Amino acid sequence: MIELSGKPKLVGGKVILRPFVESDFPFIEECLKDPELLKLTGSEPAYNRETVLQWYATRNAQTDRLDLAIIDPVQGFLVGEVVANSYEAENERMNFRIMIGPRGRNRGLGTEATQLFIDYLFAHTPLRKITLSVFEFNPRAKHVYEKIGFVECGVEKEELEFEGQWIDSILMSLTREVWQERQRKAE
Repeated sequence: MIELSGKPKLVGGKVILRPFVESDFPFIEECLKDPELLKLTGSEPAYNRETVLQWYATRNAQTDRLDLAIIDPVQGFLVGEVVANSYEAENERMNFRIMIGPRGRNRGLGTEATQLFIDYLFAHTPLRKITLSVFEFNPRAKHVYEKIGFVECGVEKEELEFEGQWIDSILMSLTREVWQERQRKAE
């Protein structure tokens, strides 16, 4: 079992990743109502406000996953989240996902948040692999993942129906070995 009870604060040049606080909720809500975010994540537009508030209020207490707010220190508020979840003990791997709302896009915040988070996971856990999936109509995200070292390892055909079209989901992974090699080259 993986233990993720200590929730870190990670500081980069463009973002801060930290545990959620109550004042983040209006910004989370803005993200969750954003049509582009809903499309790119394959999420449903309808949700119950109280259920969502309760969900985020419990994120810091979870020990089998890591959820952190992405803060833009220039604007001083939450612009998204990074999450490691779905731990598989037999394979020592977790799933990664990121959500960037409208006020956090196109400024490199998602790239830096992803790199900070992935670096933290490999440096502070025994994980051997981090996996993710990205819809084929999100090439910007796929490019970010490739830049960090993720490689395509499969495709789930017709995973999402969007506006009458079936969209494939691209499966990607990053191993500890590849991450370590990239760290050595960066030194």
